[in-house]
Amino acid sequence: MFSFFVIDIVRTLILAIKAFTDTRILRSAAALSYSSMLAIVPMVAVVFAIARGFGFSIYIESWFMDIMSSQPQVAEAIIRFVNSYLVNVRSGVILGFGLLVMLWTVIMLISNVENTFNDIWNIKSSRGVLSTIIDYVAFFFLLPIVIVVMSGFSIYITTLSKDLGEFVAPVVRWIIAISPYVIMSVIFIGVYMLMPNTKVKFKSALGPGILAGVAMQLLQLFYIHSQIWVSSYNAIYGSFAALPLFMLWLQFSWIICLFGVQLCYTNQNMEQLSLLPYNKIIAHKYRMLLSATVLNIICKKFKNGEKACTPLQLMTETGIPTHIVADLLRSLEKARLVCNVSGGDKDKEPAYMPGQDIANITYGVMVDRLESMGGWNIGHVDIKRWKTTRWHQVLAARSEYLANLRNIKIADLDKVDD
Repeated sequence: MFSFFVIDIVRTLILAIKAFTDTRILRSAAALSYSSMLAIVPMVAVVFAIARGFGFSIYIESWFMDIMSSQPQVAEAIIRFVNSYLVNVRSGVILGFGLLVMLWTVIMLISNVENTFNDIWNIKSSRGVLSTIIDYVAFFFLLPIVIVVMSGFSIYITTLSKDLGEFVAPVVRWIIAISPYVIMSVIFIGVYMLMPNTKVKFKSALGPGILAGVAMQLLQLFYIHSQIWVSSYNAIYGSFAALPLFMLWLQFSWIICLFGVQLCYTNQNMEQLSLLPYNKIIAHKYRMLLSATVLNIICKKFKNGEKACTPLQLMTETGIPTHIVADLLRSLEKARLVCNVSGGDKDKEPAYMPGQDIANITYGVMVDRLESMGGWNIGHVDIKRWKTTRWHQVLAARSEYLANLRNIKIADLDKVDD
């Protein structure tokens, strides 16, 4: 039993690492590092402004200095910028405009993070406007409260360790030592479950969240204990050294975070994923056949009065890997051949039904719509060359080809003739 558990973990890690290196996640980490650099002052200013409104400013600054202990110069500079930022937006229209700019910058960063998470999860639909506003506003107001609670817990444990005896104090000190790992792991688990626009299971986010939380703390410790190298770096670049070092820290932090997202996705979809490379390009002819296979099952279930078909059911019945099924369904939905009846609710598993009367869904209609998707205006292309006799023969042959395929209904593809 233990050997199977280890093998399962190794397979999950191999798939996650392969997907992480084959896709553009590393580029996304670099892009998010740049966005974070631009948004960190407005983002911290929003949190500080809300915290000061509730009288929590001291706890917030203490918490911020703790998490930025590996970057004390950067932390102090950010706090100075934030205080200056807040002082300069405390009057009339400037206050409202300044807060709007801060909120917009922070919302754009969170939106970029959400889109990156959704790309890893192969999700193309984002949250609705109302859901976005509610979730982001809740994030802004709950974050200071969570920080204060965590700071209070840390202060309470520290005070308790001083008051207790020699035998109990070591246990309390051990709790204090592991509390940053626990808190950071809980934060990552929450982010992995709430940020993607889909339902993420707790057991799928548990392992990746703990791994990311521990890795982040180890990154902090590595940076703190490598002060000899940092000191020599400061001797060369002076005070300017804080900026590239901070960017490097942001880069590694986002790599850890996004690898955890990829591991979470792989963990939840392990049973459906195959070892097919993520970057493998499917031949056009084969893609049409796979699309017809998926559409055939959806139409048959609708014809027989069964429930809408989920991607997991399609994978089970066809053997097509989950990420390919999801890609085929996106194309079919965009071509208005199927529709998602889950209403975009992240807590509900997507379910698909035919997008129109199944009597009108033929192989020819499917091929024509799928091949017609995309833009046609690609520049100054001389279309006069398409008006020759030979070109007319090509276009006529294609029209005849599609006309013949329009006689074949998708729902009847696997029907055995008498």
